Amino acid sequence: MSVLKTIACTVAALAIGLPFAAQASPEKPVIGFSIDDLRVERWARDRDFFIAAAKELGATVSVQSADANEEKQVRQIENLIAQKVDAIVIVPMNSKVFGAVVAEAKKAKIKVLSYDRLILNADVDAYISFDNERVGYLQAEAVLKAKPEGRYFLLGGSPTDNNAKYLRMGQEKALKAAVDSGKVKIVGSQWVKEWSPTEALTIMENVLTANQNKIDAVVASNDGTAGGAIQALAAQGLAGKVPVSGQDADLAAVKRVIAGTQTVTVYKPLKLIATEAAKLTVQLVRGEKPSFNNKLDNGTKQVDTLLLTPVALTKANVNMVVDDGFYTKAQVEGK
Repeated sequence: MSVLKTIACTVAALAIGLPFAAQASPEKPVIGFSIDDLRVERWARDRDFFIAAAKELGATVSVQSADANEEKQVRQIENLIAQKVDAIVIVPMNSKVFGAVVAEAKKAKIKVLSYDRLILNADVDAYISFDNERVGYLQAEAVLKAKPEGRYFLLGGSPTDNNAKYLRMGQEKALKAAVDSGKVKIVGSQWVKEWSPTEALTIMENVLTANQNKIDAVVASNDGTAGGAIQALAAQGLAGKVPVSGQDADLAAVKRVIAGTQTVTVYKPLKLIATEAAKLTVQLVRGEKPSFNNKLDNGTKQVDTLLLTPVALTKANVNMVVDDGFYTKAQVEGK
């Protein structure tokens, strides 16, 4: 390559916001990774695993965090489109606001992968997640095993997160027979805005007050909301006496499972989803055929989907997170 041509290519790359070494191409794809909030422990782990897997496949990743702001996330995706990346992987803050920007990406011939949460009403190329209905089922199943009868409260996820609805579907399936027989009574349910542990704490405090502390089990939809619920239970001397579910295997939740204040966390091996997502994205860019195992209706189309299998972690098998290298023994033991 001549000096003049090299300079021209470098200037062109800088003009679209890419380093010269990371110019987009099917051989060396540039992938935009738009994450709703990197302040959440789980997403920082996904990011690191994804970048490592993409690098192994010859791809470069540009990561953006929307800091739980849906408008900011849309703007960041517009910026990635302007940078002419090959593909954009999106963890949506609000599953319903991406129709126009996804259409813009498709017009620019950029592949779009919906990661962990299904983007609704948009022409996305593919979706990858753990089976969220199965996650919900495992949550309620573990709580039901710990407390086969009694008064249950369902603490849902964010109302803007489509996964929260799949989780609820699974929870209700697991509880149906017990509810129909009268062994379990659902005394209430509430969604938790943005999965906020603080809001979960307030909701649980109000529920305990309204029910004179007569709550026998809490089916919480993730570890953050479980933490809020357990804080409220602890204030009433009920932590460890009332089964509580969660998911994500957050370090604090793993410690609560060991301590007995949280009954179950559903473990979704993040290295698995991130690695498979990187592989899938590169395959889409290169025109190869990924191995999908499902299709899900997002309101616009039947989206090609890869669903992965989650694992329920209780005190009996919680060491799996150490065996997998997800945490060190010292982290779990708090040293």
